[in-house]
Amino acid sequence: MTQGDLSRRDKHRLLERALEVAGIGEFEWDVVSGVFVVSERMAAITGLAAGSMPANTISDFERLIHSDDLAGFRDFKARQPSAGGVYEFEVRCIRPSDGRTVWVRVIGVVNRGPDGQAQNATGIVSDITERKLEEQQRQTLMAELDHRVKNVLATVQSLATQTARQTTSLEIFLQKFGGRLKAMASANELLTAARWRGAAIDHLVAAELGSLAPVQTAWEGPELFLTPRAANALALGLHELAANAVRYGALSVETGRVNVKWTRLADGGFQLTWTESGGPTVKSPVRRGFGSTLLEQVTSRELNGETIIEPRPAGVVAKLRAGPATVVPRPETVPDAPKPRVVETVAPFSGGSNLRGARVLIVEDAVLLAMELEMGLSEAGAVIIGPAYELEDATALLDQQIDAAVLDANLNGHAVTPIAEVLAARKIPFVFATGYGETVGALGRFDAPMIRKPYDVTEVAAALAELLKVKTSHPK
Repeated sequence: MTQGDLSRRDKHRLLERALEVAGIGEFEWDVVSGVFVVSERMAAITGLAAGSMPANTISDFERLIHSDDLAGFRDFKARQPSAGGVYEFEVRCIRPSDGRTVWVRVIGVVNRGPDGQAQNATGIVSDITERKLEEQQRQTLMAELDHRVKNVLATVQSLATQTARQTTSLEIFLQKFGGRLKAMASANELLTAARWRGAAIDHLVAAELGSLAPVQTAWEGPELFLTPRAANALALGLHELAANAVRYGALSVETGRVNVKWTRLADGGFQLTWTESGGPTVKSPVRRGFGSTLLEQVTSRELNGETIIEPRPAGVVAKLRAGPATVVPRPETVPDAPKPRVVETVAPFSGGSNLRGARVLIVEDAVLLAMELEMGLSEAGAVIIGPAYELEDATALLDQQIDAAVLDANLNGHAVTPIAEVLAARKIPFVFATGYGETVGALGRFDAPMIRKPYDVTEVAAALAELLKVKTSHPK
Protein backbone atom coordinates (compact mmCIF):
# COMPACT_ATOMS: atom_id res chain seq x y z
CA MET A 1 0.00 0.00 0.00
CA THR A 2 1.44 3.34 -1.02
CA GLN A 3 1.24 6.62 0.85
CA GLY A 4 -1.08 7.83 -1.87
CA ASP A 5 -3.46 4.91 -1.31
CA LEU A 6 -3.50 5.60 2.42
CA SER A 7 -4.24 9.26 1.76
CA ARG A 8 -7.19 8.41 -0.49
CA ARG A 9 -8.55 6.04 2.15
CA ASP A 10 -8.28 8.71 4.81
CA LYS A 11 -10.08 11.17 2.56
CA HIS A 12 -12.82 8.62 1.91
CA ARG A 13 -13.26 8.07 5.65
CA LEU A 14 -13.46 11.82 6.24
CA LEU A 15 -16.08 12.09 3.51
CA GLU A 16 -18.06 9.21 5.02
CA ARG A 17 -17.90 10.87 8.43
CA ALA A 18 -19.00 14.24 7.00
CA LEU A 19 -22.01 12.64 5.31
CA GLU A 20 -22.95 10.88 8.53
CA VAL A 21 -22.71 14.06 10.62
CA ALA A 22 -24.70 16.02 8.01
CA GLY A 23 -27.43 13.38 7.99
CA ILE A 24 -27.02 12.72 4.26
CA GLY A 25 -27.56 9.36 2.59
CA GLU A 26 -26.40 8.36 -0.87
CA PHE A 27 -27.63 6.07 -3.63
CA GLU A 28 -26.61 4.59 -6.98
CA TRP A 29 -29.02 3.54 -9.70
CA ASP A 30 -28.08 1.38 -12.64
CA VAL A 31 -31.07 2.10 -14.87
CA VAL A 32 -30.00 -0.38 -17.60
CA SER A 33 -29.94 -3.36 -15.24
CA GLY A 34 -32.76 -1.96 -13.07
CA VAL A 35 -30.82 -2.08 -9.78
CA PHE A 36 -31.10 0.68 -7.19
CA VAL A 37 -28.55 0.61 -4.33
CA VAL A 38 -29.52 2.20 -1.02
CA SER A 39 -26.80 3.14 1.49
CA GLU A 40 -27.15 2.58 5.23
CA ARG A 41 -27.54 6.32 5.79
CA MET A 42 -30.24 6.64 3.13
CA ALA A 43 -32.03 3.66 4.65
CA ALA A 44 -32.07 5.38 8.05
CA ILE A 45 -33.68 8.45 6.47
CA THR A 46 -36.19 6.90 4.07
CA GLY A 47 -37.06 3.63 5.82
CA LEU A 48 -36.04 1.63 2.73
CA ALA A 49 -33.99 -1.54 3.23
CA ALA A 50 -30.25 -1.00 2.80
CA GLY A 51 -28.72 -2.73 -0.21
CA SER A 52 -30.05 -3.47 -3.68
CA MET A 53 -33.67 -3.20 -4.81
CA PRO A 54 -35.28 -3.45 -8.26
CA ALA A 55 -36.16 -0.17 -10.03
CA ASN A 56 -36.56 0.08 -13.78
CA THR A 57 -38.10 3.55 -14.11
CA ILE A 58 -38.55 6.57 -11.87
CA SER A 59 -42.23 5.69 -11.66
CA ASP A 60 -41.27 2.76 -9.46
CA PHE A 61 -40.69 5.25 -6.64
CA GLU A 62 -44.21 6.71 -6.73
CA ARG A 63 -45.38 4.23 -4.11
CA LEU A 64 -43.12 6.02 -1.62
CA ILE A 65 -44.44 9.52 -2.37
CA HIS A 66 -47.08 11.18 -0.23
CA SER A 67 -50.37 11.48 -2.15
CA ASP A 68 -50.40 15.29 -1.76
CA ASP A 69 -47.01 15.52 -3.50
CA LEU A 70 -47.61 12.93 -6.22
CA ALA A 71 -48.83 15.41 -8.84
CA GLY A 72 -45.80 17.62 -8.27
CA PHE A 73 -43.47 14.63 -8.50
CA ARG A 74 -44.99 13.58 -11.83
CA ASP A 75 -44.69 17.11 -13.12
CA PHE A 76 -41.00 17.05 -12.14
CA LYS A 77 -40.51 13.84 -14.16
CA ALA A 78 -42.17 15.36 -17.21
CA ARG A 79 -39.91 18.40 -17.10
CA GLN A 80 -36.62 16.47 -17.01
CA PRO A 81 -34.47 17.13 -20.13
CA SER A 82 -33.31 14.30 -22.33
CA ALA A 83 -29.67 15.33 -21.90
CA GLY A 84 -27.77 14.42 -18.76
CA GLY A 85 -27.49 16.84 -15.91
CA VAL A 86 -28.12 17.69 -12.27
CA TYR A 87 -31.61 17.32 -10.84
CA GLU A 88 -33.09 18.37 -7.50
CA PHE A 89 -36.50 18.10 -5.85
CA GLU A 90 -38.16 18.08 -2.43
CA VAL A 91 -40.96 15.71 -1.55
CA ARG A 92 -42.70 13.98 1.34
CA CYS A 93 -41.81 10.33 1.58
CA ILE A 94 -43.80 7.57 3.34
CA ARG A 95 -41.28 5.36 5.13
CA PRO A 96 -42.07 1.67 4.35
CA SER A 97 -40.52 0.55 7.62
CA ASP A 98 -42.87 2.42 9.97
CA GLY A 99 -45.31 4.45 7.82
CA ARG A 100 -43.95 7.74 9.13
CA THR A 101 -43.90 10.75 6.79
CA VAL A 102 -40.61 12.58 6.28
CA TRP A 103 -39.61 15.45 4.04
CA VAL A 104 -36.57 14.65 1.87
CA ARG A 105 -34.42 16.64 -0.48
CA VAL A 106 -32.91 14.68 -3.38
CA ILE A 107 -29.97 15.94 -5.45
CA GLY A 108 -28.35 13.81 -8.15
CA VAL A 109 -26.79 13.49 -11.57
CA VAL A 110 -28.19 11.46 -14.48
CA ASN A 111 -25.88 10.05 -17.15
CA ARG A 112 -27.56 9.36 -20.50
CA GLY A 113 -26.46 7.44 -23.55
CA PRO A 114 -26.23 8.66 -27.16
CA ASP A 115 -29.91 7.90 -27.60
CA GLY A 116 -30.83 10.17 -24.68
CA GLN A 117 -31.97 7.32 -22.49
CA ALA A 118 -30.86 7.32 -18.84
CA GLN A 119 -28.14 4.80 -18.09
CA ASN A 120 -27.29 5.47 -14.47
CA ALA A 121 -27.76 8.02 -11.73
CA THR A 122 -26.07 8.88 -8.47
CA GLY A 123 -27.22 11.23 -5.76
CA ILE A 124 -27.76 12.11 -2.14
CA VAL A 125 -30.81 12.31 0.10
CA SER A 126 -31.16 14.55 3.15
CA ASP A 127 -33.88 14.74 5.79
CA ILE A 128 -35.40 18.25 5.72
CA THR A 129 -38.42 17.47 7.91
CA GLU A 130 -37.35 19.85 10.67
CA ARG A 131 -36.82 22.72 8.23
CA LYS A 132 -40.20 22.12 6.61
CA LEU A 133 -41.93 22.02 9.97
CA GLU A 134 -40.27 25.32 10.90
CA GLU A 135 -41.45 26.84 7.61
CA GLN A 136 -45.00 25.62 8.25
CA GLN A 137 -44.88 26.97 11.78
CA ARG A 138 -43.62 30.31 10.49
CA GLN A 139 -46.45 30.45 7.95
CA THR A 140 -48.96 29.57 10.66
CA LEU A 141 -47.56 32.29 12.92
CA MET A 142 -47.68 34.83 10.10
CA ALA A 143 -51.29 33.90 9.39
CA GLU A 144 -52.10 34.21 13.10
CA LEU A 145 -50.33 37.58 13.25
CA ASP A 146 -52.29 38.76 10.21
CA HIS A 147 -55.51 37.61 11.88
CA ARG A 148 -54.69 39.40 15.14
CA VAL A 149 -53.67 42.61 13.40
CA LYS A 150 -56.91 42.67 11.43
CA ASN A 151 -58.87 42.01 14.62
CA VAL A 152 -57.06 44.84 16.39
CA LEU A 153 -57.66 47.23 13.50
CA ALA A 154 -61.33 46.27 13.40
CA THR A 155 -61.60 46.79 17.17
CA VAL A 156 -59.87 50.16 16.97
CA GLN A 157 -62.18 51.22 14.14
CA SER A 158 -65.22 50.20 16.18
CA LEU A 159 -63.93 52.00 19.29
CA ALA A 160 -63.35 55.16 17.26
CA THR A 161 -66.82 55.03 15.73
CA GLN A 162 -68.63 54.30 19.00
CA THR A 163 -66.62 56.88 20.96
CA ALA A 164 -67.29 59.56 18.32
CA ARG A 165 -71.04 58.94 18.53
CA GLN A 166 -71.02 59.59 22.28
CA THR A 167 -68.83 62.72 22.43
CA THR A 168 -69.60 66.33 21.61
CA SER A 169 -66.09 67.76 21.11
CA LEU A 170 -62.87 66.75 19.43
CA GLU A 171 -60.87 67.17 22.66
CA ILE A 172 -63.09 64.81 24.64
CA PHE A 173 -63.13 62.30 21.78
CA LEU A 174 -59.33 62.23 21.56
CA GLN A 175 -59.06 61.82 25.30
CA LYS A 176 -61.57 59.00 25.64
CA PHE A 177 -60.41 57.21 22.51
CA GLY A 178 -56.75 57.55 23.53
CA GLY A 179 -57.47 56.10 26.96
CA ARG A 180 -59.21 53.08 25.48
CA LEU A 181 -56.31 52.49 23.11
CA LYS A 182 -53.89 52.58 26.04
CA ALA A 183 -55.96 49.99 27.88
CA MET A 184 -55.71 47.69 24.86
CA ALA A 185 -51.97 48.41 24.58
CA SER A 186 -51.38 47.46 28.23
CA ALA A 187 -53.16 44.13 27.78
CA ASN A 188 -51.26 43.39 24.57
CA GLU A 189 -47.97 44.25 26.25
CA LEU A 190 -48.63 41.70 28.98
CA LEU A 191 -49.74 39.08 26.46
CA THR A 192 -46.66 39.61 24.30
CA ALA A 193 -44.37 39.19 27.31
CA ALA A 194 -46.12 35.88 28.05
CA ARG A 195 -45.91 34.82 24.37
CA TRP A 196 -49.66 35.23 24.04
CA ARG A 197 -50.32 32.36 26.43
CA GLY A 198 -52.23 34.48 28.96
CA ALA A 199 -52.24 37.62 31.11
CA ALA A 200 -52.56 37.72 34.90
CA ILE A 201 -55.56 39.53 36.35
CA ASP A 202 -53.47 41.28 39.00
CA HIS A 203 -51.18 42.63 36.26
CA LEU A 204 -54.13 43.99 34.30
CA VAL A 205 -55.50 45.69 37.41
CA ALA A 206 -52.08 47.04 38.39
CA ALA A 207 -51.54 48.51 34.92
CA GLU A 208 -54.83 50.42 35.18
CA LEU A 209 -54.96 51.45 38.85
CA GLY A 210 -51.34 51.55 39.97
CA SER A 211 -50.66 55.23 39.36
CA LEU A 212 -54.11 56.73 39.86
CA ALA A 213 -53.93 57.15 43.63
CA PRO A 214 -51.70 54.62 45.42
CA VAL A 215 -53.24 55.30 48.83
CA GLN A 216 -56.79 55.21 47.47
CA THR A 217 -56.72 51.95 45.50
CA ALA A 218 -56.26 48.32 46.51
CA TRP A 219 -56.74 44.96 44.83
CA GLU A 220 -56.49 41.31 45.81
CA GLY A 221 -57.35 37.85 44.55
CA PRO A 222 -55.85 34.50 43.56
CA GLU A 223 -53.42 34.10 40.69
CA LEU A 224 -55.49 33.76 37.51
CA PHE A 225 -54.46 34.00 33.87
CA LEU A 226 -56.83 35.00 31.08
CA THR A 227 -56.98 34.23 27.38
CA PRO A 228 -55.86 37.06 25.05
CA ARG A 229 -59.47 37.85 24.17
CA ALA A 230 -60.60 37.94 27.79
CA ALA A 231 -57.54 39.99 28.84
CA ASN A 232 -58.30 42.69 26.28
CA ALA A 233 -61.95 42.76 27.32
CA LEU A 234 -61.13 43.05 31.02
CA ALA A 235 -58.54 45.76 30.36
CA LEU A 236 -61.14 47.84 28.53
CA GLY A 237 -63.71 47.24 31.27
CA LEU A 238 -61.29 48.26 34.03
CA HIS A 239 -60.35 51.36 32.06
CA GLU A 240 -63.96 52.48 31.78
CA LEU A 241 -64.50 51.99 35.51
CA ALA A 242 -61.26 53.79 36.41
CA ALA A 243 -61.87 56.72 34.06
CA ASN A 244 -65.39 57.14 35.46
CA ALA A 245 -64.06 57.00 39.04
CA VAL A 246 -61.52 59.73 38.25
CA ARG A 247 -64.08 61.97 36.57
CA TYR A 248 -67.12 61.59 38.78
CA GLY A 249 -66.63 58.87 41.37
CA ALA A 250 -64.49 57.91 44.33
CA LEU A 251 -61.18 58.96 42.81
CA SER A 252 -62.43 62.47 42.07
CA VAL A 253 -61.93 63.37 45.77
CA GLU A 254 -59.13 62.66 48.24
CA THR A 255 -61.40 60.75 50.64
CA GLY A 256 -62.57 58.21 48.09
CA ARG A 257 -61.36 54.64 47.70
CA VAL A 258 -61.54 51.89 45.09
CA ASN A 259 -61.24 48.25 46.07
CA VAL A 260 -61.00 45.48 43.48
CA LYS A 261 -61.38 41.84 44.48
CA TRP A 262 -61.67 38.72 42.37
CA THR A 263 -62.47 35.12 43.29
CA ARG A 264 -62.43 31.81 41.46
CA LEU A 265 -65.88 30.35 40.82
CA ALA A 266 -66.86 26.72 41.22
CA ASP A 267 -67.35 26.30 37.45
CA GLY A 268 -63.75 27.40 36.75
CA GLY A 269 -64.52 31.00 35.85
CA PHE A 270 -64.08 34.05 38.07
CA GLN A 271 -65.91 37.07 39.43
CA LEU A 272 -64.30 40.49 39.80
CA THR A 273 -65.97 43.06 42.05
CA TRP A 274 -65.17 46.77 41.79
CA THR A 275 -66.27 48.75 44.86
CA GLU A 276 -66.08 52.53 45.28
CA SER A 277 -66.55 54.29 48.61
CA GLY A 278 -65.97 57.68 50.23
CA GLY A 279 -66.70 59.63 47.08
CA PRO A 280 -69.50 61.96 46.02
CA THR A 281 -73.06 60.69 46.37
CA VAL A 282 -73.85 58.65 43.31
CA LYS A 283 -76.89 59.50 41.23
CA SER A 284 -78.40 57.39 38.50
CA PRO A 285 -77.14 58.61 35.10
CA VAL A 286 -79.54 60.59 32.94
CA ARG A 287 -78.37 58.80 29.80
CA ARG A 288 -76.27 55.77 29.00
CA GLY A 289 -72.92 56.38 27.36
CA PHE A 290 -70.73 54.07 25.30
CA GLY A 291 -68.69 53.26 28.43
CA SER A 292 -71.73 51.68 30.10
CA THR A 293 -72.60 49.83 26.91
CA LEU A 294 -69.03 48.60 26.59
CA LEU A 295 -69.07 47.32 30.18
CA GLU A 296 -72.50 45.69 30.19
CA GLN A 297 -72.52 44.25 26.69
CA VAL A 298 -69.08 44.04 25.10
CA THR A 299 -67.09 43.10 28.20
CA SER A 300 -69.64 40.60 29.47
CA ARG A 301 -69.93 38.87 26.10
CA GLU A 302 -66.18 38.68 25.61
CA LEU A 303 -65.90 37.19 29.10
CA ASN A 304 -68.70 34.69 28.42
CA GLY A 305 -70.52 35.98 31.48
CA GLU A 306 -72.31 39.10 32.64
CA THR A 307 -71.60 42.56 34.01
CA ILE A 308 -73.78 44.18 36.65
CA ILE A 309 -73.30 47.88 37.52
CA GLU A 310 -75.00 49.15 40.67
CA PRO A 311 -74.88 52.96 41.15
CA ARG A 312 -75.34 52.85 44.96
CA PRO A 313 -75.41 56.20 46.85
CA ALA A 314 -72.20 55.29 48.72
CA GLY A 315 -70.37 54.48 45.51
CA VAL A 316 -70.51 52.44 42.32
CA VAL A 317 -70.29 48.66 42.64
CA ALA A 318 -69.58 46.66 39.47
CA LYS A 319 -69.51 42.88 39.24
CA LEU A 320 -67.87 41.25 36.24
CA ARG A 321 -68.54 37.51 36.02
CA ALA A 322 -66.56 35.41 33.52
CA GLY A 323 -67.00 31.85 32.25
CA PRO A 324 -64.42 29.05 32.60
CA ALA A 325 -63.33 29.36 28.96
CA THR A 326 -61.68 32.71 29.77
CA VAL A 327 -59.16 31.18 32.19
CA VAL A 328 -55.98 29.44 31.00
CA PRO A 329 -53.21 27.52 32.82
CA ARG A 330 -50.22 29.44 34.13
CA PRO A 331 -47.94 30.26 31.16
CA GLU A 332 -44.34 29.06 31.13
CA THR A 333 -43.21 32.68 30.80
CA VAL A 334 -44.80 35.10 33.24
CA PRO A 335 -43.68 38.75 33.00
CA ASP A 336 -43.07 40.96 36.01
CA ALA A 337 -45.90 43.18 37.15
CA PRO A 338 -46.11 46.18 34.81
CA LYS A 339 -45.33 49.70 35.80
CA PRO A 340 -48.59 51.61 36.23
CA ARG A 341 -49.78 54.03 33.61
CA VAL A 342 -51.87 57.12 34.05
CA VAL A 343 -55.55 56.99 33.10
CA GLU A 344 -56.66 60.23 31.51
CA THR A 345 -59.03 62.56 33.33
CA VAL A 346 -61.87 64.44 31.72
CA ALA A 347 -60.03 67.77 31.53
CA PRO A 348 -58.51 68.26 28.08
CA PHE A 349 -55.05 69.71 27.60
CA SER A 350 -55.21 73.49 27.39
CA GLY A 351 -51.60 74.51 27.07
CA GLY A 352 -50.72 73.77 30.68
CA SER A 353 -47.37 72.34 29.62
CA ASN A 354 -45.49 75.46 28.57
CA LEU A 355 -42.71 74.81 26.06
CA ARG A 356 -42.59 78.34 24.74
CA GLY A 357 -39.32 78.99 22.94
CA ALA A 358 -37.86 75.55 23.74
CA ARG A 359 -36.00 74.00 20.82
CA VAL A 360 -37.14 70.37 20.74
CA LEU A 361 -35.56 67.69 18.55
CA ILE A 362 -38.02 65.04 17.31
CA VAL A 363 -36.57 61.67 16.27
CA GLU A 364 -39.37 59.36 15.10
CA ASP A 365 -39.47 56.97 12.13
CA ALA A 366 -43.29 56.84 11.86
CA VAL A 367 -44.24 59.83 9.74
CA LEU A 368 -47.77 60.23 11.14
CA LEU A 369 -46.51 60.11 14.73
CA ALA A 370 -43.78 62.60 13.90
CA MET A 371 -46.35 64.94 12.34
CA GLU A 372 -48.59 64.63 15.42
CA LEU A 373 -45.65 65.37 17.74
CA GLU A 374 -44.58 68.34 15.64
CA MET A 375 -48.09 69.82 15.65
CA GLY A 376 -48.81 69.16 19.32
CA LEU A 377 -45.48 70.40 20.66
CA SER A 378 -45.64 73.46 18.40
CA GLU A 379 -49.05 74.29 19.89
CA ALA A 380 -47.41 74.10 23.32
CA GLY A 381 -44.90 76.74 22.15
CA ALA A 382 -41.91 74.60 21.14
CA VAL A 383 -39.63 75.29 18.20
CA ILE A 384 -39.23 71.96 16.39
CA ILE A 385 -35.87 70.63 15.20
CA GLY A 386 -36.48 67.99 12.53
CA PRO A 387 -38.33 65.70 12.59
CA ALA A 388 -35.60 63.15 11.89
CA TYR A 389 -36.83 59.83 10.53
CA GLU A 390 -33.49 58.01 10.28
CA LEU A 391 -30.45 57.71 12.55
CA GLU A 392 -28.31 59.55 10.00
CA ASP A 393 -30.82 62.41 9.80
CA ALA A 394 -30.84 62.78 13.58
CA THR A 395 -27.03 62.77 13.73
CA ALA A 396 -26.90 65.58 11.19
CA LEU A 397 -29.16 67.73 13.38
CA LEU A 398 -27.07 67.42 16.53
CA ASP A 399 -24.93 70.44 15.69
CA GLN A 400 -27.94 72.74 16.18
CA GLN A 401 -29.02 74.32 19.44
CA ILE A 402 -31.25 71.78 21.21
CA ASP A 403 -32.99 72.28 24.55
CA ALA A 404 -34.78 68.90 24.76
CA ALA A 405 -35.62 65.91 22.58
CA VAL A 406 -38.18 63.18 21.95
CA LEU A 407 -36.53 59.92 20.84
CA ASP A 408 -38.18 56.89 19.30
CA ALA A 409 -36.41 53.90 20.84
CA ASN A 410 -35.98 52.16 17.48
CA LEU A 411 -35.47 53.77 14.11
CA ASN A 412 -36.17 51.32 11.30
CA GLY A 413 -34.31 48.55 13.09
CA HIS A 414 -31.53 50.75 14.51
CA ALA A 415 -31.31 51.63 18.21
CA VAL A 416 -31.43 55.35 18.98
CA THR A 417 -28.67 54.83 21.58
CA PRO A 418 -25.99 56.88 19.71
CA ILE A 419 -28.24 59.95 19.73
CA ALA A 420 -29.15 59.45 23.39
CA GLU A 421 -25.46 59.17 24.32
CA VAL A 422 -24.63 62.50 22.63
CA LEU A 423 -27.56 64.26 24.28
CA ALA A 424 -26.73 62.80 27.70
CA ALA A 425 -23.10 63.89 27.37
CA ARG A 426 -24.27 67.45 26.62
CA LYS A 427 -26.76 67.31 29.52
CA ILE A 428 -29.69 67.86 27.15
CA PRO A 429 -32.85 66.29 28.62
CA PHE A 430 -34.90 63.89 26.52
CA VAL A 431 -37.74 61.40 26.71
CA PHE A 432 -38.07 58.02 25.01
CA ALA A 433 -41.25 57.28 23.08
CA THR A 434 -41.32 53.52 22.64
CA GLY A 435 -43.56 50.66 21.71
CA TYR A 436 -41.31 48.15 23.45
CA GLY A 437 -42.99 48.26 26.86
CA GLU A 438 -40.80 48.13 29.93
CA THR A 439 -38.03 46.01 28.39
CA VAL A 440 -35.92 48.38 26.34
CA GLY A 441 -32.46 46.89 26.82
CA ALA A 442 -29.63 49.42 26.80
CA LEU A 443 -32.02 52.37 26.99
CA GLY A 444 -32.65 51.59 30.65
CA ARG A 445 -29.24 53.00 31.59
CA PHE A 446 -30.28 56.53 30.63
CA ASP A 447 -31.97 58.75 33.22
CA ALA A 448 -34.87 59.59 30.92
CA PRO A 449 -38.65 59.16 31.13
CA MET A 450 -40.18 56.48 28.92
CA ILE A 451 -43.58 57.10 27.38
CA ARG A 452 -45.21 54.02 25.95
CA LYS A 453 -47.04 53.99 22.65
CA PRO A 454 -49.83 54.67 21.98
CA TYR A 455 -49.49 58.01 23.76
CA ASP A 456 -51.14 61.40 23.80
CA VAL A 457 -48.91 64.30 22.72
CA THR A 458 -49.94 66.09 25.91
CA GLU A 459 -48.08 63.41 27.89
CA VAL A 460 -44.94 64.11 25.91
CA ALA A 461 -45.37 67.88 26.31
CA ALA A 462 -45.87 67.53 30.06
CA ALA A 463 -42.78 65.31 30.43
CA LEU A 464 -40.63 67.75 28.42
CA ALA A 465 -41.92 70.73 30.40
CA GLU A 466 -41.02 68.99 33.65
CA LEU A 467 -37.53 68.12 32.39
CA LEU A 468 -36.92 71.69 31.25
CA LYS A 469 -38.19 73.00 34.59
CA VAL A 470 -35.70 70.80 36.44
CA LYS A 471 -32.90 71.84 34.08
CA THR A 472 -33.70 75.52 34.66
CA SER A 473 -33.77 75.17 38.41
CA HIS A 474 -30.46 73.28 38.37
CA PRO A 475 -28.29 75.10 35.82
CA LYS A 476 -24.88 73.77 34.87
